[in-house]
Amino acid sequence: MSTTTSEARSPLPLLFRKERASTAPLGTSEERSPLSLLFRRRSSKDVKNITSVSSSLLPAFGTVIEENPSSKPFIVLPYDRRYRLWELFLVVLVGYSAWASLFELAFEKAADGAFPTIDVVVDFFFAVDIVLTFFVAYLDTSTYLIVDDYNLIARRYLKSLAFVMDVVSTLPIQFVYKTITGDSARGQAFGFLNLLRLWRLRRVAELFKRLEKDTLFNYFVIRVIKLLCVTIFWVHIGGCILFWIAYHYPTPTDTWIGSQIDDFKNRSIWLGYTYSMYWSIVTLTTVGYGDLHAVNTREKTFNMFYMLFNIGLTAYIIGNMTNLVVHGALRTFTMRSAINHILRYTSKNELPDMMREQMLAHMQLKFKTAELKQEEVLQDLPKAIRSSINEHLFRSVIENAYLFKGLPDGLIVQLVSHIKAEYFPPKMEIILQNEIPTDFYILVSGGVEIIRSKGASEQVLAKFGPGHMAGEIGVVFNIPQPFTVRTRRLSQVIRVSHHKFKEMVQSDIDDSKLIITNFMTYLKGLDDELKKEIPFLRDLLANADAQETVHTEQAQESNNEEIVMVTRDENEKKEEHKRGGAPIRLIIHGHPPPNQDNNSNGDDSSGRLVMLPDSIQLLFDLAEKKFGRRGSTIVMADGAHVEQLDVLRENDNLYIF
Repeated sequence: MSTTTSEARSPLPLLFRKERASTAPLGTSEERSPLSLLFRRRSSKDVKNITSVSSSLLPAFGTVIEENPSSKPFIVLPYDRRYRLWELFLVVLVGYSAWASLFELAFEKAADGAFPTIDVVVDFFFAVDIVLTFFVAYLDTSTYLIVDDYNLIARRYLKSLAFVMDVVSTLPIQFVYKTITGDSARGQAFGFLNLLRLWRLRRVAELFKRLEKDTLFNYFVIRVIKLLCVTIFWVHIGGCILFWIAYHYPTPTDTWIGSQIDDFKNRSIWLGYTYSMYWSIVTLTTVGYGDLHAVNTREKTFNMFYMLFNIGLTAYIIGNMTNLVVHGALRTFTMRSAINHILRYTSKNELPDMMREQMLAHMQLKFKTAELKQEEVLQDLPKAIRSSINEHLFRSVIENAYLFKGLPDGLIVQLVSHIKAEYFPPKMEIILQNEIPTDFYILVSGGVEIIRSKGASEQVLAKFGPGHMAGEIGVVFNIPQPFTVRTRRLSQVIRVSHHKFKEMVQSDIDDSKLIITNFMTYLKGLDDELKKEIPFLRDLLANADAQETVHTEQAQESNNEEIVMVTRDENEKKEEHKRGGAPIRLIIHGHPPPNQDNNSNGDDSSGRLVMLPDSIQLLFDLAEKKFGRRGSTIVMADGAHVEQLDVLRENDNLYIF
């Protein structure tokens, strides 16, 4: 199957692209051809339902195919939609042919009615199909490419058994005989020749095989219909054969139906057909009322073979139905088995009731959402499709989260491509207090509680709903999670990895600053109860306020000097980018390091955690505000003097005196 050049360069798959309107000009070769609607080639982009294309039409890996596999007129591709409709129409005619051929053999009087005329009309359509087959491209099994050469198509069809059987089963022998001789074509010979039409049943098998793979149809329904058709047709075969045996038996009264109806040969053919179907159904279902039974040796012989075959047919039907039913109930059985394992495990290890309830709730939710098969479906898709799906479902949620407001589209797309959606049942702990921060969550639906745990006691500090975030404080500060987060009801969340998040935001200094600004603004608006539980938060907010005050004062003193404010100049942006693109935290002390002469006071020996300012002068101002005296020297723990801020690293200890 081919695509255009522009489609090949498009990053989105054909599955998510709308079909373009036709722009072919009037008077094209397709419109000038009188048979263009039937024989016009359909390319792969014309296929409405891509799932209906047979997998056997796909070429092998590494095979080079042409841009246009068929440009010849009057060539029909096997997956053409109109050709599929033609095949479906022929399947309906096959059903009539299979039924009528057996019926006319058993009930010879049917040849005097309208059946012969209908047979001729049906044979005409199959004759048209024989001619059409010479123009239907086929799949080369050696190269797995579509062959559209006229000579190769004709040679392949003429050499096959299908051509011979198609011609023999389509010839209207009875009509030709009646036309030549003028006599009615009645007799057993013509009845047996009509059985050649059963060759057409292969079309029905091919149709069911294709429908079972088509996602537009329910697999269970298609299988049941197939089993029902097989059963009905076998009942028809058995009834017709038994009536044919009785009709041609020398003594009609010594037959299974003659013992009940003396003149059954002179009665209506539909009466005989009703008795035949009744006997066949009763025998097939092994009910056996005994009112209709074999009388002579011929009938008993046929009944033995008929019932032996019924054993195999019954086993086939029961096996298929059992498989379909068990497959539907397998998920429920697996869920019940998993729950029993959990109950035994919790009982053996004497786990608390709360843990048992959480385990059971998680398992039940897992099976309730199992039919979505999110991970199973997404893991087999290309990354571009997975990213497109996540962007369609969760982009608005990401953009409305406070931490990512104002971020450029490029970073949002990168972030969306790495998220994972999950469900959590009620009373399930998403985050545990003091655990290592590996992920943070954005609440899509449901609600959570922010809990402070102290020993066995718990205190609910806040309740968050859709759109809020949880766990981001531990991730941004890189500290153990300060709170326990527990769901209040069934909740859907988006999980963002700690490492993926930092890799993306550290790639651009402006994005990092914007995220930190959003984060600091959010922290300032938190309740006092939450602020108390976050380490270093009060000092951090005080440092931020101090830096903001200094920036404002310096901006008022000189508007011409380009000093460090919320908006950085390009040189300072480059310097910050060299330092890693994210703010650096330091611990400052108001006295010399221990290996030097120490005149420090005991109140500042513990140090203060601060964010690295943008200049040494601002660092002195910050130390003066913290320790009450202004320093002039900055020394590290090893005694080295600090002259440039870009040499400092995360969690360095600075001694300012």
